[in-house]
Order: sequence, then structure tokens, then C-alpha cells
Amino acid sequence: MSEDLGAAGLRFERDGAIGWCFIDRPEARNAFTPAMYFGIKRAVRLVNTDPDLAALIITGTGDVFAPGGDLGSRSDPRDVLPPDLGGQDVLPFLTIRDSRAPVVAAVNGICQAGGLLIAMLADIAVASDRATFRVPELLRGIPDATFAAVLPAHVGVAVARDLLLSARRFDAAEAQRLGVITRVVPHDQLRDAAVRAATEILHTAPTARAQVKRMLNERYGLIDYQTMFLALEQSPELREGMRAFMEKRPPEWVPEDRAQDPGHR
Repeated sequence: MSEDLGAAGLRFERDGAIGWCFIDRPEARNAFTPAMYFGIKRAVRLVNTDPDLAALIITGTGDVFAPGGDLGSRSDPRDVLPPDLGGQDVLPFLTIRDSRAPVVAAVNGICQAGGLLIAMLADIAVASDRATFRVPELLRGIPDATFAAVLPAHVGVAVARDLLLSARRFDAAEAQRLGVITRVVPHDQLRDAAVRAATEILHTAPTARAQVKRMLNERYGLIDYQTMFLALEQSPELREGMRAFMEKRPPEWVPEDRAQDPGHR
């Protein structure tokens, strides 16, 4: 049984007590539209309100989990967003973090930006040994407030500084070693491993689990959305970063003698 999450790039399917949310937008390599971000939020709310559902697994299709937002600003006429939503209201990250129903990320491939935040804020992230990771926001001029709060809580300030400021890629083995995600399995075992993780959580007591999650979530820092969204509205760096990405060239802030790409693209 499938259900409409209001976003053309998402599919929701039921498998007994587990709901599966598939990020499935191959024409854009699973890049998120605003409606897709909000659709993830709808999926989390569904498993928290439907008495026939007890947990959610979020995964991608093909060789991509999710690369973050669609920088090409493409959308689909089938997308549905409630009117008058602020930018922060669209984002699903805190909804995933605070979900009473277990949320598991099954990271099947490329996992970057908003996709990585979904994986990190799920209760358990299980990654394929083929998965790769990156925090690319600063390459585009985006001061991402959620990463600034979440990443140090997972990996410590020194490693967070490395990953955020270098925007380098890292593989599943390093992601597990650093504490970005916790489980890595052979690619063909990913589905079973994700179901196993959700089932393990469902064996714990729901009220006590919610209390422990609340205490764990207090470890995250303040999320400075005001600075982030002000930059998104006004920053010339953001406009230049997006232009450079679309034109496949270094942004103008890169010194000429350092313009050779160190492997970001």
C-alpha cells in the first residue's frame, strides 16, 4: 500500500508496522525540492499518528540516498506545500530528531547536505559499504545552522571543523569511525539491516525511550536559524556559490592560484 506525501519525488509504502519512505527522484539524482523536505516531515508524522504503523525507514534509490536541496530550483507540478510556510517550517530535521516513533535511515549511496542531516538525526543510521558522505554547504556560501549544532555533538568540535570547513568527501568506514553514522553493512544486506535496527528499537519501552531521547537531544547546541535564513535571503556569497555550481567553475572567492578543484565536484 502506498500513500501520497505531497511530493512527486517521494514514495511511501507499508510493510506491516514499518513505513518506508523512498527518496525516488532519479532525474535530479534524488535532490530535494521544498515539497520533498516537507513530505519527509509528513512521513514522520504519519508513523506517529497511524495506529497501524510503529516505525519509519527512510532510504534512497539507485546509488543515491540524498544529496541535499535541488540547487537548480527545479520543481514538479504535482508537489503540494501548505501556504505561508516559512523556510524553517519546511525542514524535516527536528521532526525526525523528536519523533516518538523510531526513525531509521538506510543510507544506500551518496549522502550529502540535507540527506546527511536526515541520516544523523535518525535514531539509527545504517549505511551501505558503498555510501559516501560530504558536508558541502560552505562551497555554495550557505552557513548551515543545523550542521553547526548537530555535527559537533556527534563527532567533536575538531572533526566537525574539519568536515565543515574542508567540505571533503569521506567513505562509510570513516563515517562510522568518526561517529557520523553507527552501522555499516554490505550493500546487499542494507534492507534487512535497517529492518533489524527498527525492530530492535521497537523492543524498547516507548515512554522510557522518549525520555531518553529528550535527554540525548539536549546535547545538541542552539540552532541559529536566524543567521542562516538571513544569509539565504541577502548573502551575495550564496548567489555566487549557486552560479558557480551551475556554471561548473570555482566561486570568485577562491584565489586564482588555488582554483584547481581539490576533488569537491
